[in-house]
Formats: sequence, structure tokens, C-alpha cells
Amino acid sequence: MRNTGRCPKCGGVEIIRIEGTSEAYGVGNNIRMGATIFSAVKVPRYVCLSCGYLENWVDTWDLEKLRKKYKDRREPKGGR
Repeated sequence: MRNTGRCPKCGGVEIIRIEGTSEAYGVGNNIRMGATIFSAVKVPRYVCLSCGYLENWVDTWDLEKLRKKYKDRREPKGGR
């Protein structure tokens, strides 16, 4: 949806982006990266207004932060 502007479930084109948030005590749509809310990676959501299908995406500029922080948690090649 983020890349195509079209819902993969119903084909709808009325897609909205809801920004991720990072609030007190880790509340919000985010991935914690450190001890404070200021270090969190916010995860925006894309919602189809035709059927309600939802996707979570991490913005490309935050991928390197996640790669460095969670490098030891990567899935082995070929799955589990």
C-alpha cells in the first residue's frame, strides 16, 4: 500500500497514513531503541478506508538504526 497506493486485499485506492507516535512509558506505535522515548523508531500505519486493511512500515531512513541495534536478532538465511 505504501509503495503502490492500492490496497492488496480489496484494490481500494483511498489509503491514509497514520504517523507513528512515541509517548510516555513507550506508548504508541514505535520500536524502542533506548531508555528514552526520544530514541524510539516511530512506525507509521497505512490504512485502507475501503476495507480497513492495515499495514505497518518502518521508514527507510530508520532501517539502518534497526539494523545496528538488532543485528544479533536477524533470522538465519533460509528461515528457522
